[in-house]
Amino acid sequence: METQVRLFSGSASNVLAEKIAKAYGQPLGKVQHYKFSDGEIQASYEESIRGQSVFVIQSTMPPAENLMEMLLMIDAAKRASAKQIIAVLPYFGYARQDRKDQPRVAIGAKLVADMLAVAGATRVMTMDLHADQIQGFFNVPVDHLYASTIFLPYIQNLHLPNLCIAAPDMGGSKRANAYAKHLKCDIVICYKQRTKANVVDHMTAIGEIEGKDIILMDDMVDTGGTLCKAADMMMERGANSVRAMCTHGILSGKAYENIEKSKLTELIVTDTVPLRQQSDKIKVISVADLFAKVIGSVHNYESISSNFII
Repeated sequence: METQVRLFSGSASNVLAEKIAKAYGQPLGKVQHYKFSDGEIQASYEESIRGQSVFVIQSTMPPAENLMEMLLMIDAAKRASAKQIIAVLPYFGYARQDRKDQPRVAIGAKLVADMLAVAGATRVMTMDLHADQIQGFFNVPVDHLYASTIFLPYIQNLHLPNLCIAAPDMGGSKRANAYAKHLKCDIVICYKQRTKANVVDHMTAIGEIEGKDIILMDDMVDTGGTLCKAADMMMERGANSVRAMCTHGILSGKAYENIEKSKLTELIVTDTVPLRQQSDKIKVISVADLFAKVIGSVHNYESISSNFII
């Protein structure tokens, strides 16, 4: 029997999964998500997947039920005799917990990697991990995609006269440098100090800012505090404009309020995480075509390196 691709979606990423399925050229498979009165969830495939390559699409942002639903769908596929089970996580939740940065804390990213493998995932596909080394937490192949594939054409189409790429913190300098090198433009690196998570106490910048059209690059935006503080600081120091491009628009807490009040010209995110509300300052670019193309390549055992610009 010829192995076929079957695409299924978790309830949190159904909109993106529908776009991926449309780009791939086939409908999503039928799966039911039940919820008991106490909140317990159950996943059930409504069609045979025996001997098939099953791609389960679900971002694992909070609440934790999204991760649990992904694990249950993988387990159900394993017990239904799927030949391969590829966990497609456009956004890999818990990626910020990639090391022990203080005593007596969990390494959440490693724990999630282990749970996916134990559930039965034979391969993982994700985008812009918070730290590249998280790939090493897995004992199964990982296809790590980059939003630069869709961000770079957008930047080039802006035709900014004095383009400058900026990293919102020291950890993002490698990403910003890759963009700046490809675009042949200057780079600025922000330095921030925190006393606790999601709260920035002080920020400064290394590099020429005055007269520049700056684009802040990051893998995710959560409360937006860092980006907004960086944008305001750069405008005060004479920047022409400040934009931000972040792969994962988590946008929790007062993020929308922070962005609206900031001096950001616009925030560009992908649809790996669905927006909670619309904003004139926020533009969404879809990753559906990229994921659909890579799914086809993975199924046919073809190289995916042509999808990486930087």
